[in-house]
Parts: sequence; C-alpha cells; structure tokens
Amino acid sequence: MKKLYRSETNSMLAGVCGGLGDYFGVDATLIRLGWVLISLMGPGLIAYIIAAIIVPKESEVI
Repeated sequence: MKKLYRSETNSMLAGVCGGLGDYFGVDATLIRLGWVLISLMGPGLIAYIIAAIIVPKESEVI
C-alpha cells in the first residue's frame, strides 16, 4: 500500500515534490518543473504551502 509523505532525503524546500515523485514513481525533478509551471499560472504556491502543512514527514509515516 502506497502512502503519501514529504520526503526527507529528496527535498529542496519541504519535501512535497520528492514525496509526490516517490508516490507516483516519477522523477521529483519533473514534479518540481510542473509545480513551477502551475505556480506561474495560478495558486501553486498556496497549494504547496498547504501540502507542506498537511502531508506528514517520511519518518512519521514509515
């Protein structure tokens, strides 16, 4: 069973993109690039901050 978490090993800011990359089996760099594009077009920064608050750290899940 997959669990969504903030990555502690593959993180730049809060580890949200690294955790999403692990969850979906995609390179975290692609997730980060997509997040930058979303941030430029809309409320991506707010969504990132909310995800950083809501999604638990890797050590809390595993």
